[in-house]
Amino acid sequence: MLSKKSKYALKAMMVLAKEYGQGPVLISDLAQREGIPRKFLELILLELKNQGLLQSKKGKGGGYFLRRDPQLISVGHIVRVLDGPIAPLPCVSKMAYMRCRECRDERTCGIRIVMKEVRDATAKIMDSTSLADMLKHVEAVVTGNESLSFAI
Repeated sequence: MLSKKSKYALKAMMVLAKEYGQGPVLISDLAQREGIPRKFLELILLELKNQGLLQSKKGKGGGYFLRRDPQLISVGHIVRVLDGPIAPLPCVSKMAYMRCRECRDERTCGIRIVMKEVRDATAKIMDSTSLADMLKHVEAVVTGNESLSFAI
């Protein structure tokens, strides 16, 4: 399940993607627009900045902005930065693999086989969906052109 931290990060990053190239956005504006507790948002944005996804500007006209074009920032990258591996179980994780203690044979474990497929499908969608893609999907819903779909 997506953590609140990642959900809030994605909401804030969507606003920053929409405002891309128009200058920094104040934390207070982001928090108010998206209904995110300001102190929590400050911690999230600082973490995203430390991971190279955001930049900030201090002083008058300051705030946060995307470090790269929204087309180059994937949902998967954001989620992994904040929540770690996307895999539902450690035994199918690429980043944090850990064998299950009770598992006799990973190769024939039905749970592992299915959870690996879940991981692969989830990662494929998240890694191939950029912030710009998310904005396009929102716009499609707003304009009634919902024929866009995420790749599986």
